[in-house]
Amino acid sequence: MTTDASLPLGDSFHVYDTTLRDGAQREGITYSVADKLAVARLLDELGVGFIEGGWPGALPKDTEFFQRAQRELDLQTAQLVAFGSTRKAGVDVAGDPQVQALVDSQAPVVCLVAKSDVRHVEQALRTSREENIAMVRDTVAHLVSLGRRVFVDCEHFFDGYKFDADYTVSVMRAAFEAGADVVVMCDTNGGMLPTGVQRIVGEVRAAVDGRLGIHCQDDTGCAVANTLTAVESGVTHVQCTANGYGERTGNADLFAVVGGLAAKLQMPVLPQGRLTEMQRISHALAEKANLSPNTHQPYVGSSSFAHKAGLHASAIKVSPELYNHMDPADVGNDMRILVTEMAGRASVELKGRELGVDIAEHPEAVGRVVEIVKAREAQGWSYEAADASFELLMRDELEPDRKPIFTLESYRVIVEHRADDAVVSEATVKVVLGSERVIATAEGNGPVNALDEALRLAIIGHYPQLEGIELADYKVRILEGRAGTDATTRVLIDTTDGESTWTTVGVHQNVVEASWKALVDSVAYGLQA
Repeated sequence: MTTDASLPLGDSFHVYDTTLRDGAQREGITYSVADKLAVARLLDELGVGFIEGGWPGALPKDTEFFQRAQRELDLQTAQLVAFGSTRKAGVDVAGDPQVQALVDSQAPVVCLVAKSDVRHVEQALRTSREENIAMVRDTVAHLVSLGRRVFVDCEHFFDGYKFDADYTVSVMRAAFEAGADVVVMCDTNGGMLPTGVQRIVGEVRAAVDGRLGIHCQDDTGCAVANTLTAVESGVTHVQCTANGYGERTGNADLFAVVGGLAAKLQMPVLPQGRLTEMQRISHALAEKANLSPNTHQPYVGSSSFAHKAGLHASAIKVSPELYNHMDPADVGNDMRILVTEMAGRASVELKGRELGVDIAEHPEAVGRVVEIVKAREAQGWSYEAADASFELLMRDELEPDRKPIFTLESYRVIVEHRADDAVVSEATVKVVLGSERVIATAEGNGPVNALDEALRLAIIGHYPQLEGIELADYKVRILEGRAGTDATTRVLIDTTDGESTWTTVGVHQNVVEASWKALVDSVAYGLQA
């Protein structure tokens, strides 16, 4: 399905986000009301059409969210959606408190979950087929009469369709006849594959009049593919979650679905200029969920346009399009070259260009860097995530006579465990700066912190700009090889000056020495920057 990319789709196609309800069911995610409001603002910045805010009446936090949303949200693109269930069996719709809570939410759109698998109707709801259809019809009609736009999620749709297609379709027809604007086919258990989605959506499209939607869980790893297949089969409403958050293995990832629709099917599903905000918003939403961004996420992951193999780099040097499926800038991302033992000369040259180091015009230096990287990788070093250390390596090979910021004479670290259970680390660093020999001692809450403090104390008189530089993160990895405490360790240190952050690496059998190497690089890079 394609459209003229110069024309906005408007209401003819819906991008519907359920991060605040379905996405919040992911293990480890807990949103406060303030978080939910912030997430809604970010989704509106991206330009989705609908934001499902939660289930008012069922969850106090969601009820509060809708109350505050009326005062605190000024959505420019999206409409807020309240999620809830149809009336209960045997209860008048006007007297059902859950339905009334949807009305009280003041949301202009309501999404109702309805049973469409007859087995769930009879075994879970413990009601009749006819009463279930009446529950759908009554609730949709009641909400429409009150001026609400109504979507209906047919829960367990695909499983129900395969068991009893006639009944499942009858539920859909009842929803449309009562005034539902969209009926959504839900792969609630996430067991579908694209071929099955294509067949069933095609059959339903031919049998039912009305706008169809799709909601896919990712239990087979096919949620995004199933969603795109459904669109190509006639669906015009897609339900997704930011970064694929959701119960079990998650939902269809909003950013992968939008990327596929916009970049591959040329469908302008977001307002003009918003596609380039995808990576920024994806990472911001990860922070709101208190999760690290997925570096390997399609379109928006920091590694999604990163190239490691030397063969790739050689081709990219000729033309980036040869190994990129699209221009990374279109989704706010960027291409990166990784330098590893697989690297060839082209990888080093491209990485130098990326880091602003003109090494391509110095073939001897390029050759030395390639050999050094390969030798060090064999010892456990890795420069993939340590651009600052790699930049220093290139500069050292370009300028072999350049002087270091200091020369180390020695360092010593003492860890003292006192009788009161206090543990104190003390480090002494002896360095030479020019013709001056400096000795500095400092305490810290650990050996690395003590070393950092002692080194700073030793050299800050010559480099006062160190005042604005501080360690931001510290990671240690035990490398495969010799076992236990005799193993080689790799240390990564993140350092910041308040405006930018850089990463350095150190490797040694002794974790303190590995830390020292990464620490020295972090200081050297910060001072040269």
